[in-house]
Amino acid sequence: MQGVPDKNKSNGLYFRDGKCRIDYVLVYRKSSPQTEKREVFERNIRAEGLQMEKESSLTNSDIIFVKLHAPWEVLGRYAEVMNVRMPFRRKIYYLHRRHKFMNRIERQISRFRGWLPRKPMRLDKETLPDLEENDCYTAPFSQQRIHHFIIHNKDTFFNNATRSRIVHHILQRVKYEEGKNKIGLNRLLTNGSYEAAFPLHEGSYRSKNSIRTHGAENHRHLLYECWASWGVWYKYQPLDLVRRYFGEKIGLYFAWLGWYTGMLFPAAFIGLFVFLYGVTTLNHCQVSKEVCQATDIIMCPICDKYCPFMRLSDSCVYAKVTHLFDNGATVFFAVFMAVWATVFLEFWKRRRAVIAYDWDLIDWEEEEEEIRPQFEAKYSKKERMNPISGKPEPYQAFADKCSRLIVSASGIFFMICVVIAAVFGIVIYRVVTVSTFAAFKWALIRNNSQVATTGTAVCINFCIIMLLNVLYEKVALLLTNLEQPRTESEWENSFTLKMFLFQFVNLNSSTFYIAFFLGRFTGHPGAYLRLINRWRLEECHPSGCLIDLCMQMGIIMVLKQTWNNFMELGYPLIQNWWTRRKLRQEHGSQRKASFPQWEKDYNLQPMNAYGLFDEYLEMILQFGFTTIFVAAFPLAPLLALLNNIIEIRLDAYKFVTQWRRPLASRAKDIGIWYGILEGIGILSVITNAFVVAVTSDFIPRLVYAYKYGPCAGQGEAGQKCMVGYVNASLSVFLVSDFENRSEPTSNGSEFSGSPLKYCRYRDYRDPPHSPVPYGYTLQFWHVLAARLAFIIVFEHLVFCIKHLISYLIPDLPKDLRDRMRREKYLIQEMMYEAELERLQKERKERKKNGKSHNNEWP
Repeated sequence: MQGVPDKNKSNGLYFRDGKCRIDYVLVYRKSSPQTEKREVFERNIRAEGLQMEKESSLTNSDIIFVKLHAPWEVLGRYAEVMNVRMPFRRKIYYLHRRHKFMNRIERQISRFRGWLPRKPMRLDKETLPDLEENDCYTAPFSQQRIHHFIIHNKDTFFNNATRSRIVHHILQRVKYEEGKNKIGLNRLLTNGSYEAAFPLHEGSYRSKNSIRTHGAENHRHLLYECWASWGVWYKYQPLDLVRRYFGEKIGLYFAWLGWYTGMLFPAAFIGLFVFLYGVTTLNHCQVSKEVCQATDIIMCPICDKYCPFMRLSDSCVYAKVTHLFDNGATVFFAVFMAVWATVFLEFWKRRRAVIAYDWDLIDWEEEEEEIRPQFEAKYSKKERMNPISGKPEPYQAFADKCSRLIVSASGIFFMICVVIAAVFGIVIYRVVTVSTFAAFKWALIRNNSQVATTGTAVCINFCIIMLLNVLYEKVALLLTNLEQPRTESEWENSFTLKMFLFQFVNLNSSTFYIAFFLGRFTGHPGAYLRLINRWRLEECHPSGCLIDLCMQMGIIMVLKQTWNNFMELGYPLIQNWWTRRKLRQEHGSQRKASFPQWEKDYNLQPMNAYGLFDEYLEMILQFGFTTIFVAAFPLAPLLALLNNIIEIRLDAYKFVTQWRRPLASRAKDIGIWYGILEGIGILSVITNAFVVAVTSDFIPRLVYAYKYGPCAGQGEAGQKCMVGYVNASLSVFLVSDFENRSEPTSNGSEFSGSPLKYCRYRDYRDPPHSPVPYGYTLQFWHVLAARLAFIIVFEHLVFCIKHLISYLIPDLPKDLRDRMRREKYLIQEMMYEAELERLQKERKERKKNGKSHNNEWP
């Protein structure tokens, strides 16, 4: 027995005696001026029953570590106060009654599965610990009924995460000065009395011995090998172990991320199929064939002065690329993704319900939250009785609250206007530089002036997005604090909503412009619409605007995800490497290896101040990219899937190796993010309807095939019916009708040897010699009516399918509902039996002691 305390002394997880486990660590500097507050706080900590031990840092004598340990009596008392649920009896799983036919089918399926290889994605159960609490019925801990609970060892009955949570609960309620507002660790961290506060990791995440031969050294080592290591990227996550180590809130995030990633597989597969369908049908596409063969069709210049006339056949490559994304399968994919978003959310509800049941979160309710110190300080003079607790508390008048909300909403509106102004700046950049690139001395850029303009505009737009993101965080903090939310959860929800709105508008505003405004309001040759009566608005490429939208989405999505992954992992890696380098230079590598666990953890990076906010925000914005404009970029789900496979392991590696251990928190779901996901799902239906109807050429082609093409009136729409479509979609312009400032420097004599008389442009307008020159043709109105009809039909059809799916898929799986009812019944039976057994034992003892009474029960 003497060897165990000696071993505990060396691993840095126990007090000097090797018996008392360190449940929490506080860090302060001796030079800090808040000595008196700290001494009162620590004296009150001891009065609560917590044991304390202080240790100087090995690297800096000014830094002091305060190690805290909660004895069994304290843990039991506060576990009862906090309603911590603990296991008290093994679960008896209830099996449904099944028909003989179903049993026979199940036996055949299981026999067939026996021939198949073992699922490679499953984790080896032998390496995972037996997490007893998942297989037991649980109930709120009670010291009076302590004999009901399964207690093999009092030291391990409460796991490390639960112990840290109980100690943190105590620290949040300890006074550091006399007065009702002078309590809590958070205030001491804010005013600089303590520099840091964190629970310890359970040792090193690396080991000299193989996990297969010697087993895991601790849960952190096991999580690194089975979850955070790149070698297990294809395996399922050990969510129960993640929950045990990091708590339910972080466990739910990784459960949601894993579910989202898994649901991306069918979306990515269908998106890839749509893209490959475009590749295989490329040579049979009549429209791109006509564009490539149209050497005799001369297009009007796309900018003033310096842009030359060009053959339509010069845009052959762009026409082919456009077909890869804009083909017959695009509409089907848009409908599929709208339905997919609904199915994803509905099945996540069911998955969350199963997790909540397994993790004992079904009946868990958040305790009455504490009032924020800032709210308390602001409104301490005016109090009102809390209807729940019955105690007086600070009160914010309705008029004050409304005025603050109005100011905050005005700030949000102003910042959204800033984004629109930035997009307007990008628009001006595009219309100015397209002429500059057209007059460029390099032929490669001169011949591809529009692509060069789009590419550089997207990169500049990305830089503006990243700069504005820094500004938005400060503005969102300012506006949220101005609102004075009452509790931390209200503050978090308000901040989350603002940051999402800012980032979403910032990231997608330029994409909305390209999708729905670029090339729509340019006028026509001879009567162009201009910005400030000076710059001619940018036109689409002769092959359409979809290629611009594809470039915008592809570049932004790849750059944003790459940058996020670098900032998430690269930044803490560099910081930790720099800290280790300084320690190695000052104390040598041998000394560093002997640092105790609290010293090692203190040198890691703290989890960011907003918890999981950055992780959720990144994924929600990606979900928006994956669904909102997916009709224009079918490869978006595939890019998201590849990113998320990396993201899961990046986040796991960061949590296990680069960050201090966060406090284990409880949560029932993903909070306000679910409502945001539902909003994005609704917006995606509307935007995809407009992308297919307005941005792509799907509707004009359909109208031509059924109304104006060779098959008009025959009810057919094959490739042969598209013959002549390109010529029918182009209007004729008389070159002599150009305005002076629009007239190109070249007269087009290089095409036919003589100056051009006519050029073509994308629109449905009458020729110059008609009674109404350049007026809209009947085909234009037919196309416009078809576009509007498609939007209405598409939206109503998809929304009906979405609501039908939501209605048909229940939030709780039937077998889970039956298990919950069965468990409730069994718990009542077991509690009754246990109480009856206790009373019978007491009666026997009284009889032995000669204290029996005739009227005792039972």
